[in-house]
This record gives sequence, structure tokens and C-alpha cells, in this order.
Amino acid sequence: MSTTANETPSVGMSPWGPEDQQGALNLMTADSRNAIMSRVDASRVYDLSVDYFLGMPSFQAAGDPAYQMWMTHTPGGTVVDNLNGAGERLNRCCGYSGDVVLMYTHTGTHIDALNHFGYGRKIYNGFDADTHLGSRGWQKGGSEQISPIVARGVLLDIAALKGVDCLPPSYGITVDDCEAAVKRQGTPVREGDVVLLRTGRMRYWPDGSKVFGDSPGVTVETARWITAQKAVVVGADNEAVERTPANNDNLWLPGHIHFLTEAGVPQIECLDLESLSRDQVYEFAFVGAPIRLRGATGSPIRPLAFPLRA
Repeated sequence: MSTTANETPSVGMSPWGPEDQQGALNLMTADSRNAIMSRVDASRVYDLSVDYFLGMPSFQAAGDPAYQMWMTHTPGGTVVDNLNGAGERLNRCCGYSGDVVLMYTHTGTHIDALNHFGYGRKIYNGFDADTHLGSRGWQKGGSEQISPIVARGVLLDIAALKGVDCLPPSYGITVDDCEAAVKRQGTPVREGDVVLLRTGRMRYWPDGSKVFGDSPGVTVETARWITAQKAVVVGADNEAVERTPANNDNLWLPGHIHFLTEAGVPQIECLDLESLSRDQVYEFAFVGAPIRLRGATGSPIRPLAFPLRA
């Protein structure tokens, strides 16, 4: 949406009613799930997520904490501490380990919930911060509202279309690019699809200096084209799905605003699409579900892609 200083932009209102928090995911039905899963070749599976580890690329530059993990119980420490009261003999017999993780919810392969971005204090379907944001998180639009995703997936391999390993920094993927990829691959985008775009950035993972910053990605016009096809989820192998910086004077991340705030379409970032591209698997069954972090603006997700039988 184009805005000026004199305009007050409006959030998207759900056609599924004033209490809806699913957005475009409502287009995913029992019939659509059954249709795609009936075509699955389960002999192969592609893991589209990245590992979480100390020192992994993250958004520390924006002031968010780096991924952290530390042990709270170790086999030797359990013997010494005897916190369970079981005694030395039993604790030496049973080597107990436990740990804790701390992370920004938009770390690694993750999905953005509909409360992640909004216009001012309002998010998708008119929920507002004054009424629905407490001191312990949002009461609307959180990652727990994202249903398990089982849908037809389509990879638009824009890097392969252009004949490059990776698109140039800040390259804006156009509608023409997407339509050319569809034609080249023979994979039309249909209602209810998960649409994934490959820029080539993930080939550099985990070198954060090459994966993040000045990212190639979709333009606002392309974002609108994707939602016009009635996709239920969009994703990419970059940090934002859209290109950065956006070259938009009115909005900081207009692609986020369009997908999440206007269209109610969750977006997945930092996907590993290299193996799908290598094997030229452009159509597949997409299966993924976020952790149900109540009220959270995002969540880790481990998406899987199953090729389809001929």
C-alpha cells in the first residue's frame, strides 16, 4: 500500500470474521491437505531448516540477543550436586544431562506471526495494542494461532532462472521474474499454495556477513502478486522475504506490512532451499508447524518438503 503523511493506512480485515486469527491459512482445508498428501513420494524428504548453534547468524545488530545454550545438568555435576536427592551411587549409574536455550523468536528458520507487524498500534483484522497487548505478550495473532501447515508447495527458483549462484544485493524480484520461473518450471501457483522463493543467499550459510544485509527479495508489487494468487504462506531463503533496503519512503519493511498486516499471510524466513534447487524439485508437499509460543510474534519452524509421485 502506498501511503503519504496525510493518509491513515488501514489494516486488512479478515473475510472469515472479526475474531479470526488465521488469515490466509483459512484457505487450507481437509480436502486440500488430503489432495496433496495423496500424491506424496515418501521415499525422499527435504529438510528446509537450519541448525541452531552458538555463534549462528542472528539479529544482534538490531539489539536482539544472540542464540544462547548452556547446560543446567551434567553427568558429573549431578553426582556432585545431588539435586535430585538420589545419592551418589544412583547418580553415577544414570548420566543425566539437561540444558536451557535463550533466543530471539526470529532466529534461524522461523515463521512470522500476524502480530509481528502492523500499522501503528493495529495488527491484522483490527486487533490493537491498547486492548490486546499485555505485559506478557499479545493476546491475539500469536504463533500459537498458526495451524500446522500441510499444503502444496511451489519453489520459484529465481537464482536458477537468472543463471546465477545468488541474486545481487538488494535485487528486487519482479512479477515478471516470478511468472518466468513459473513458465520455466511448469509450476503454476494456485489457491492454497505455500510459495517459496530462492535467492541463493542460503548457499553462504552460516556466514552471516554474506547471508544477512542488503538482501535480494520480493518487491511490494511482487508481494501483492503472490497474495493475489491466494497463497496461504510465503517464504524465502533470506532474512526478510522482501528485498532490503526496501527503497520505500513511506514504510520501513513494506513487504512485511503487506503480507502480515494487509493480507494475513504468515511468512517464513531463512529457509534452506539449496537441496530442492539442486534436485530441481519445484512442486512438493509442504509440511511444517511452529512451536506454539502463546502470543509470540514468531517461532522456530522445521519445514519438510516431500516430492510428489509422477
